Amino acid sequence: MKTIIFSASASKQFDRLPMDAQDRILAALTLYATQGQGDVKALSGRTGCRLRVGQYRVIFDEDRTTIVTVKISRRTTTTYR
Repeated sequence: MKTIIFSASASKQFDRLPMDAQDRILAALTLYATQGQGDVKALSGRTGCRLRVGQYRVIFDEDRTTIVTVKISRRTTTTYR
């Protein structure tokens, strides 16, 4: 299992989300960290990946042992900027 770390900005964004969205995002991150399953794609034009959880996107970087969340937001045209 990989360790999940929230950046300071991602932690603030996560705390502002509704509780049900927080639960779904945390469950999706845990599933990806433990089993490698989830709707994950590499980002084009920059490093990192995105995890799709309903209408929310989790932008993260990973290595062999950790997943570092960089941004958590609702999917809009500015999500990937």
